[in-house]
Amino acid sequence: MADHAATHAVHDPNIGNTGLDHRKMGMWAFLGSDCMFFGSLIGTYLAYKGKSISGPTPHDVFDIPLTSYSAALLLASSLTMVLALAALQDNRVKVAAGWLLATAAMGLHFVLNQVYEFWSFVTHYGLTLSTSLFGSSFFVLTGFHGAHVTGGVIWLLLLVSLAWRGQLDRRDYTKVEIAGLYWHFVDIVWIAIFTIIYLIP
Repeated sequence: MADHAATHAVHDPNIGNTGLDHRKMGMWAFLGSDCMFFGSLIGTYLAYKGKSISGPTPHDVFDIPLTSYSAALLLASSLTMVLALAALQDNRVKVAAGWLLATAAMGLHFVLNQVYEFWSFVTHYGLTLSTSLFGSSFFVLTGFHGAHVTGGVIWLLLLVSLAWRGQLDRRDYTKVEIAGLYWHFVDIVWIAIFTIIYLIP
Protein backbone atom coordinates (compact mmCIF):
# COMPACT_ATOMS: atom_id res chain seq x y z
CA MET A 1 0.00 0.00 0.00
CA ALA A 2 2.83 2.37 0.90
CA ASP A 3 4.57 1.76 -2.43
CA HIS A 4 1.31 2.32 -4.29
CA ALA A 5 0.69 5.58 -2.41
CA ALA A 6 4.22 6.78 -3.14
CA THR A 7 3.79 5.98 -6.84
CA HIS A 8 0.48 7.80 -6.91
CA ALA A 9 2.00 10.83 -5.17
CA VAL A 10 4.67 11.34 -7.82
CA HIS A 11 2.42 10.59 -10.79
CA ASP A 12 2.47 13.40 -13.34
CA PRO A 13 -1.17 14.31 -14.15
CA ASN A 14 -0.02 15.37 -17.64
CA ILE A 15 1.07 11.82 -18.48
CA GLY A 16 -1.75 9.60 -19.68
CA ASN A 17 -2.11 5.83 -19.62
CA THR A 18 -0.18 5.65 -22.90
CA GLY A 19 2.86 7.25 -21.26
CA LEU A 20 2.56 10.30 -23.54
CA ASP A 21 2.27 13.86 -22.26
CA HIS A 22 -1.21 15.31 -22.89
CA ARG A 23 0.27 18.75 -23.57
CA LYS A 24 2.57 17.42 -26.28
CA MET A 25 -0.23 15.41 -27.84
CA GLY A 26 -2.42 18.50 -27.85
CA MET A 27 0.29 20.55 -29.56
CA TRP A 28 0.90 17.85 -32.19
CA ALA A 29 -2.85 17.73 -32.88
CA PHE A 30 -2.92 21.53 -33.24
CA LEU A 31 0.09 21.48 -35.56
CA GLY A 32 -1.54 18.78 -37.67
CA SER A 33 -4.64 20.90 -38.13
CA ASP A 34 -2.47 23.95 -38.84
CA CYS A 35 -0.67 21.98 -41.57
CA MET A 36 -4.01 21.48 -43.30
CA PHE A 37 -4.87 25.15 -42.76
CA PHE A 38 -1.67 26.43 -44.36
CA GLY A 39 -1.87 23.73 -47.02
CA SER A 40 -5.27 25.06 -48.06
CA LEU A 41 -3.99 28.66 -48.13
CA ILE A 42 -0.95 27.71 -50.23
CA GLY A 43 -3.20 25.65 -52.52
CA THR A 44 -5.51 28.64 -52.95
CA TYR A 45 -2.58 30.89 -53.82
CA LEU A 46 -1.32 28.40 -56.41
CA ALA A 47 -4.81 27.94 -57.87
CA TYR A 48 -5.12 31.71 -58.42
CA LYS A 49 -1.51 32.16 -59.56
CA GLY A 50 -1.30 34.02 -62.87
CA LYS A 51 -5.06 34.52 -63.06
CA SER A 52 -5.21 38.14 -61.91
CA ILE A 53 -6.64 40.40 -64.61
CA SER A 54 -4.83 43.46 -63.24
CA GLY A 55 -1.39 44.22 -61.81
CA PRO A 56 0.89 44.45 -60.06
CA THR A 57 2.32 40.96 -60.42
CA PRO A 58 4.60 39.07 -57.99
CA HIS A 59 7.56 39.90 -60.24
CA ASP A 60 6.78 43.60 -59.84
CA VAL A 61 6.62 43.71 -56.04
CA PHE A 62 8.69 40.93 -54.45
CA ASP A 63 11.92 41.97 -52.74
CA ILE A 64 13.79 38.67 -52.73
CA PRO A 65 16.88 39.91 -50.79
CA LEU A 66 14.67 41.20 -47.93
CA THR A 67 12.60 38.03 -47.84
CA SER A 68 15.73 35.89 -47.96
CA TYR A 69 17.06 37.81 -44.96
CA SER A 70 13.78 37.17 -43.13
CA ALA A 71 14.03 33.46 -43.93
CA ALA A 72 17.59 33.41 -42.58
CA LEU A 73 16.36 35.08 -39.38
CA LEU A 74 13.79 32.35 -38.79
CA LEU A 75 16.29 29.59 -39.54
CA ALA A 76 18.75 31.11 -37.05
CA SER A 77 15.96 31.42 -34.47
CA SER A 78 15.37 27.67 -34.67
CA LEU A 79 19.00 27.18 -33.63
CA THR A 80 18.69 29.54 -30.67
CA MET A 81 15.50 27.72 -29.63
CA VAL A 82 17.43 24.44 -29.56
CA LEU A 83 20.20 26.09 -27.51
CA ALA A 84 17.60 27.40 -25.05
CA LEU A 85 16.21 23.90 -24.53
CA ALA A 86 19.69 22.45 -24.07
CA ALA A 87 20.54 25.11 -21.46
CA LEU A 88 17.29 24.53 -19.58
CA GLN A 89 17.91 20.78 -19.55
CA ASP A 90 21.21 21.54 -17.75
CA ASN A 91 19.27 23.86 -15.41
CA ARG A 92 21.18 26.92 -16.67
CA VAL A 93 18.04 29.02 -16.46
CA LYS A 94 19.61 32.43 -17.13
CA VAL A 95 21.40 31.11 -20.22
CA ALA A 96 18.16 29.53 -21.42
CA ALA A 97 16.33 32.83 -20.89
CA GLY A 98 18.98 34.59 -22.96
CA TRP A 99 18.55 32.19 -25.86
CA LEU A 100 14.76 32.44 -25.61
CA LEU A 101 15.05 36.23 -25.73
CA ALA A 102 17.31 36.00 -28.78
CA THR A 103 14.75 33.73 -30.46
CA ALA A 104 11.95 36.19 -29.70
CA ALA A 105 14.06 39.11 -30.97
CA MET A 106 14.69 37.39 -34.31
CA GLY A 107 11.00 36.53 -34.58
CA LEU A 108 10.06 40.16 -33.89
CA HIS A 109 12.56 41.32 -36.51
CA PHE A 110 10.91 38.96 -39.00
CA VAL A 111 7.47 40.40 -38.21
CA LEU A 112 8.73 43.97 -38.61
CA ASN A 113 10.25 43.05 -41.97
CA GLN A 114 6.89 41.66 -43.01
CA VAL A 115 5.08 44.81 -41.86
CA TYR A 116 7.53 46.88 -43.93
CA GLU A 117 6.95 44.60 -46.94
CA PHE A 118 3.18 44.95 -46.65
CA TRP A 119 3.47 48.73 -46.26
CA SER A 120 5.72 48.89 -49.33
CA PHE A 121 3.30 46.84 -51.43
CA VAL A 122 0.37 49.07 -50.47
CA THR A 123 2.05 52.47 -50.76
CA HIS A 124 4.44 51.90 -53.67
CA TYR A 125 2.47 49.50 -55.84
CA GLY A 126 -1.14 49.92 -54.73
CA LEU A 127 -1.42 46.21 -53.95
CA THR A 128 -4.10 45.47 -51.33
CA LEU A 129 -6.40 42.63 -50.37
CA SER A 130 -9.00 43.84 -52.86
CA THR A 131 -6.67 44.74 -55.75
CA SER A 132 -6.51 41.32 -57.39
CA LEU A 133 -6.58 37.58 -56.79
CA PHE A 134 -2.83 37.74 -56.25
CA GLY A 135 -3.20 40.46 -53.60
CA SER A 136 -5.95 38.72 -51.66
CA SER A 137 -4.38 35.24 -51.67
CA PHE A 138 -0.89 36.59 -50.90
CA PHE A 139 -1.90 38.84 -48.00
CA VAL A 140 -4.12 36.20 -46.40
CA LEU A 141 -1.44 33.51 -46.58
CA THR A 142 1.54 35.57 -45.40
CA GLY A 143 -0.57 37.59 -42.97
CA PHE A 144 -1.78 34.49 -41.16
CA HIS A 145 1.79 33.23 -40.96
CA GLY A 146 2.91 36.57 -39.55
CA ALA A 147 0.15 36.31 -36.93
CA HIS A 148 1.46 32.88 -35.97
CA VAL A 149 4.99 34.26 -35.57
CA THR A 150 3.67 37.16 -33.48
CA GLY A 151 1.88 34.71 -31.19
CA GLY A 152 5.10 32.72 -30.86
CA VAL A 153 7.07 35.85 -29.96
CA ILE A 154 4.58 36.69 -27.19
CA TRP A 155 4.77 33.10 -25.90
CA LEU A 156 8.58 33.19 -25.80
CA LEU A 157 8.61 36.55 -24.00
CA LEU A 158 6.25 35.14 -21.37
CA LEU A 159 8.69 32.26 -20.81
CA VAL A 160 11.57 34.74 -20.51
CA SER A 161 9.56 36.69 -17.94
CA LEU A 162 8.94 33.51 -15.92
CA ALA A 163 12.66 32.68 -16.03
CA TRP A 164 13.65 36.14 -14.83
CA ARG A 165 11.21 35.87 -11.93
CA GLY A 166 12.59 32.49 -10.90
CA GLN A 167 9.45 30.61 -11.93
CA LEU A 168 11.08 28.47 -14.63
CA ASP A 169 13.61 25.67 -14.20
CA ARG A 170 14.50 22.19 -15.44
CA ARG A 171 11.17 20.80 -14.23
CA ASP A 172 9.42 23.06 -16.75
CA TYR A 173 11.36 21.63 -19.69
CA THR A 174 8.23 20.21 -21.35
CA LYS A 175 6.52 23.62 -21.29
CA VAL A 176 9.44 25.16 -23.17
CA GLU A 177 9.76 22.12 -25.45
CA ILE A 178 6.13 22.56 -26.54
CA ALA A 179 6.82 26.23 -27.33
CA GLY A 180 9.83 24.99 -29.32
CA LEU A 181 7.65 22.61 -31.34
CA TYR A 182 5.37 25.50 -32.26
CA TRP A 183 8.32 27.73 -33.14
CA HIS A 184 9.97 25.13 -35.36
CA PHE A 185 6.62 24.63 -37.08
CA VAL A 186 6.23 28.29 -38.03
CA ASP A 187 9.83 28.26 -39.28
CA ILE A 188 9.19 25.24 -41.49
CA VAL A 189 5.98 26.75 -42.82
CA TRP A 190 7.83 29.92 -43.77
CA ILE A 191 10.48 27.94 -45.65
CA ALA A 192 7.66 26.31 -47.62
CA ILE A 193 5.98 29.68 -48.28
CA PHE A 194 9.26 31.33 -49.22
CA THR A 195 10.15 28.56 -51.65
CA ILE A 196 6.73 28.14 -53.27
CA ILE A 197 5.58 31.77 -53.34
CA TYR A 198 8.77 33.79 -53.71
CA LEU A 199 11.32 31.55 -55.42
CA ILE A 200 9.32 29.45 -57.88
CA PRO A 201 8.47 31.60 -60.96
